[in-house]
Amino acid sequence: MHEVHIYTDGAAKGNPGPAGYGVVMELVGTPYKKEFYEGFRLSTNNRMELLAVIVGLEKLKNPKMKVLVVSDSKYVVDAVEKRWVFQWEKINFKNKKNPDLWIRFLKVYRKHQVDFKWVKGHNNHPQNERCDALAVMASQQEKLSIDAFYEANEQSF
Repeated sequence: MHEVHIYTDGAAKGNPGPAGYGVVMELVGTPYKKEFYEGFRLSTNNRMELLAVIVGLEKLKNPKMKVLVVSDSKYVVDAVEKRWVFQWEKINFKNKKNPDLWIRFLKVYRKHQVDFKWVKGHNNHPQNERCDALAVMASQQEKLSIDAFYEANEQSF
Protein backbone atom coordinates (compact mmCIF):
# COMPACT_ATOMS: atom_id res chain seq x y z
CA MET A 1 0.00 0.00 0.00
CA HIS A 2 1.27 3.47 -0.87
CA GLU A 3 1.88 5.90 1.98
CA VAL A 4 1.64 9.03 -0.14
CA HIS A 5 -0.24 9.85 -3.33
CA ILE A 6 1.19 12.70 -5.40
CA TYR A 7 -1.07 14.11 -8.11
CA THR A 8 0.57 16.37 -10.67
CA ASP A 9 -0.13 18.49 -13.73
CA GLY A 10 1.56 21.09 -15.85
CA ALA A 11 0.30 23.83 -18.14
CA ALA A 12 1.79 26.17 -20.72
CA LYS A 13 -0.07 28.77 -22.71
CA GLY A 14 1.54 28.84 -26.14
CA ASN A 15 3.94 25.98 -25.36
CA PRO A 16 6.40 27.57 -24.99
CA GLY A 17 4.86 30.42 -23.11
CA PRO A 18 3.79 31.34 -19.61
CA ALA A 19 3.71 28.03 -17.74
CA GLY A 20 2.99 26.50 -14.37
CA TYR A 21 2.65 23.31 -12.40
CA GLY A 22 0.28 22.09 -9.73
CA VAL A 23 0.77 19.35 -7.13
CA VAL A 24 -1.67 17.78 -4.68
CA MET A 25 -0.16 15.45 -2.07
CA GLU A 26 -2.25 13.18 0.13
CA LEU A 27 -1.11 11.06 3.06
CA VAL A 28 -3.04 7.81 2.59
CA GLY A 29 -5.48 6.96 5.37
CA THR A 30 -5.53 10.49 6.76
CA PRO A 31 -7.23 13.77 5.86
CA TYR A 32 -3.75 15.34 5.49
CA LYS A 33 -3.37 17.10 2.14
CA LYS A 34 -0.94 19.71 0.76
CA GLU A 35 -0.97 21.71 -2.46
CA PHE A 36 1.93 23.37 -4.27
CA TYR A 37 2.19 25.41 -7.45
CA GLU A 38 4.54 27.77 -9.24
CA GLY A 39 4.41 29.78 -12.45
CA PHE A 40 7.15 30.60 -14.95
CA ARG A 41 7.33 33.36 -17.53
CA LEU A 42 8.55 31.01 -20.31
CA SER A 43 8.63 27.23 -20.37
CA THR A 44 6.91 24.20 -21.91
CA ASN A 45 4.11 21.89 -20.87
CA ASN A 46 6.42 18.86 -20.69
CA ARG A 47 8.86 20.71 -18.43
CA MET A 48 6.00 21.66 -16.10
CA GLU A 49 4.63 18.10 -16.07
CA LEU A 50 8.04 16.78 -15.04
CA LEU A 51 8.78 19.61 -12.61
CA ALA A 52 5.49 18.92 -10.81
CA VAL A 53 6.58 15.33 -10.14
CA ILE A 54 10.02 16.47 -8.98
CA VAL A 55 8.62 19.08 -6.60
CA GLY A 56 6.18 16.57 -5.13
CA LEU A 57 8.93 14.04 -4.49
CA GLU A 58 11.28 16.72 -3.11
CA LYS A 59 8.61 17.74 -0.56
CA LEU A 60 8.74 14.30 1.11
CA LYS A 61 10.55 14.62 4.42
CA ASN A 62 11.26 10.94 5.11
CA PRO A 63 13.44 8.73 2.90
CA LYS A 64 12.22 5.49 1.34
CA MET A 65 8.57 6.53 1.26
CA LYS A 66 6.19 4.34 -0.74
CA VAL A 67 4.72 6.77 -3.26
CA LEU A 68 2.16 6.66 -6.04
CA VAL A 69 2.53 9.47 -8.57
CA VAL A 70 -0.61 10.08 -10.60
CA SER A 71 -0.09 12.09 -13.78
CA ASP A 72 -1.84 12.74 -17.08
CA SER A 73 1.55 13.12 -18.80
CA LYS A 74 2.44 10.23 -21.10
CA TYR A 75 5.84 11.93 -21.50
CA VAL A 76 6.66 11.53 -17.81
CA VAL A 77 4.87 8.26 -17.04
CA ASP A 78 6.15 6.43 -20.11
CA ALA A 79 9.72 7.71 -19.66
CA VAL A 80 9.83 6.05 -16.24
CA GLU A 81 7.53 3.05 -16.66
CA LYS A 82 9.08 2.05 -20.01
CA ARG A 83 12.52 2.76 -18.51
CA TRP A 84 13.54 5.21 -21.25
CA VAL A 85 14.95 7.68 -18.74
CA PHE A 86 17.48 5.11 -17.51
CA GLN A 87 18.71 4.62 -21.07
CA TRP A 88 18.91 8.39 -21.52
CA GLU A 89 20.97 8.58 -18.34
CA LYS A 90 23.46 6.06 -19.76
CA ILE A 91 24.10 8.36 -22.73
CA ASN A 92 24.22 11.47 -20.51
CA PHE A 93 20.92 12.69 -21.99
CA LYS A 94 22.64 13.45 -25.30
CA ASN A 95 20.09 14.91 -27.73
CA LYS A 96 17.30 14.57 -25.15
CA LYS A 97 15.08 17.37 -23.98
CA ASN A 98 14.98 18.55 -20.37
CA PRO A 99 18.22 16.93 -19.17
CA ASP A 100 18.41 19.28 -16.18
CA LEU A 101 15.02 18.13 -14.93
CA TRP A 102 15.58 14.44 -15.66
CA ILE A 103 18.83 14.50 -13.69
CA ARG A 104 17.04 16.22 -10.81
CA PHE A 105 14.18 13.71 -11.09
CA LEU A 106 16.46 10.67 -10.91
CA LYS A 107 18.19 12.01 -7.81
CA VAL A 108 14.94 12.33 -5.84
CA TYR A 109 13.24 9.30 -7.47
CA ARG A 110 15.96 7.01 -6.13
CA LYS A 111 15.30 8.13 -2.55
CA HIS A 112 11.84 6.57 -2.52
CA GLN A 113 9.80 3.61 -3.75
CA VAL A 114 7.87 5.29 -6.53
CA ASP A 115 5.13 3.86 -8.73
CA PHE A 116 3.39 5.77 -11.50
CA LYS A 117 -0.18 5.76 -12.70
CA TRP A 118 -1.34 7.53 -15.84
CA VAL A 119 -4.81 9.10 -15.89
CA LYS A 120 -6.56 10.73 -18.80
CA GLY A 121 -6.47 14.51 -18.42
CA HIS A 122 -9.64 16.61 -18.28
CA ASN A 123 -11.66 13.50 -17.47
CA ASN A 124 -13.26 14.52 -14.16
CA HIS A 125 -10.55 12.98 -11.96
CA PRO A 126 -10.90 15.29 -8.90
CA GLN A 127 -7.22 15.57 -7.95
CA ASN A 128 -6.09 15.86 -11.59
CA GLU A 129 -8.63 18.60 -12.19
CA ARG A 130 -7.38 20.42 -9.07
CA CYS A 131 -3.76 20.12 -10.23
CA ASP A 132 -4.76 21.48 -13.64
CA ALA A 133 -6.51 24.45 -12.01
CA LEU A 134 -3.42 25.12 -9.84
CA ALA A 135 -1.08 24.89 -12.86
CA VAL A 136 -3.18 27.24 -14.99
CA MET A 137 -3.61 29.69 -12.09
CA ALA A 138 0.14 29.59 -11.42
CA SER A 139 0.91 30.37 -15.07
CA GLN A 140 -1.37 33.43 -14.93
CA GLN A 141 0.12 35.03 -11.82
CA GLU A 142 1.55 38.53 -12.02
CA LYS A 143 4.95 37.50 -10.65
CA LEU A 144 6.36 34.54 -12.56
CA SER A 145 9.62 32.71 -11.87
CA ILE A 146 12.29 32.25 -14.50
CA ASP A 147 12.98 28.79 -15.90
CA ALA A 148 16.65 29.69 -16.32
CA PHE A 149 17.75 26.43 -17.96
CA TYR A 150 14.97 26.60 -20.53
CA GLU A 151 15.49 30.27 -21.34
CA ALA A 152 19.27 29.81 -21.67
CA ASN A 153 18.84 26.78 -23.96
CA GLU A 154 15.59 27.68 -25.68
CA GLN A 155 16.93 27.27 -29.21
CA SER A 156 17.71 23.59 -28.53
CA PHE A 157 14.11 22.75 -27.52
